[in-house]
Formats: sequence, C-alpha cells, structure tokens
Amino acid sequence: MKDTYVFPAVFHEADDGISIAFPDLPGCLPCADDMEEAFKNAKEALQLHLYGMEEDGEDIPAPSRTADVPCAAGESLAMIEAWMPPFRERMANKATNKTVTIPRWLDTLAKKQHVNYSHLLQQALKRYLGVQENPMQHAEA
Repeated sequence: MKDTYVFPAVFHEADDGISIAFPDLPGCLPCADDMEEAFKNAKEALQLHLYGMEEDGEDIPAPSRTADVPCAAGESLAMIEAWMPPFRERMANKATNKTVTIPRWLDTLAKKQHVNYSHLLQQALKRYLGVQENPMQHAEA
C-alpha cells in the first residue's frame, strides 16, 4: 500500500458541465459544474476509488504516461494526486450504522436513564476487544 498515487485524468468540458475519466481506473467517473469543482471532485473520487481497491485487496495498476493518454477536442489532461494516509484515517473513523436488537424492557429502562446507545456500544466494544483507540491507524504508519 502506497502513501501517494498520481493518475492521469481526462477532463471533458461540455455545455452541461465537466465529466472526468481516469483511463487506468474504469468506473472512476466524477463530474462537476466548473473546473475548480472538477479538480476537487477528481481528487476525492480518485481517493475513494483507490481506497475501495485497497480494501478489496485488488491490485492497483501503474498509471499511464501522459503521452499515452489520448485526448479528443474539448478534452484536457491533468495528473491528479491522491495522498492516502489522511483519507484512510478519515474513512476508518467514519461512523457506521449497526442495527441491534434488545428486549423492550431493557430499552425502556435505558431511555429513562437517557442512555446514549452509540457511546455505550463503542465503550463496551473497546473494553471487550481490549483497545482504547483504532489499532488500524498504527498498523498503517
């Protein structure tokens, strides 16, 4: 797993906005209304796409050379950088919804005591697993 990836992106400007394609990453197809938003969306889409590939254990291809990427009329080429460590950390700490089932009487008592289920579950899981913080952050460092 690398910290930084740089991939070529083809920006196609049309009357209804800008579409972006990463020739080396099929399915990574952000779009935008203007060029400033296009660069922001391209970076975010690239990070998310690469993160998904990493999580799925897929091989990340080598990026094409800019000279090998064709551009048609109305298109331009840019290299987009994905700095992954802060993105991975943000994704690791992103909230995940879980559905739990408890007896109604227990739910009633907990509501009367204003129990924060999310906080309680997090604390209980940390205690049960013997961790205080995300051990995955230290494994990536």
